[in-house]
Amino acid sequence: MDKNTEEFYERLKVELDMSNTWPAEYLFKFIVPTDAAKIQKVEEAFDCMGAVIKTTKSKTGKFTSISIDVQMKDSQEIIDKYQEVSTVEGIISL
Repeated sequence: MDKNTEEFYERLKVELDMSNTWPAEYLFKFIVPTDAAKIQKVEEAFDCMGAVIKTTKSKTGKFTSISIDVQMKDSQEIIDKYQEVSTVEGIISL
């Protein structure tokens, strides 16, 4: 992981801990190229977590937004999920 990415996750962890009482509901938002395998890989990262997952295709159909509402135990678990899905090619985390 590069230094900027590391700093980003450190700042995110501090912000999450300041604004939440754990466990807490957290809304993940991603945009991926519309590709069933990529969408499935993101959804599988949240399997067995009781997540509510909504997908919406863009007007052109080239991209799909994925919103995942899920109970997370702490800020580190959120960061771990972001890192897990960051391997999906073309994913953008919002």
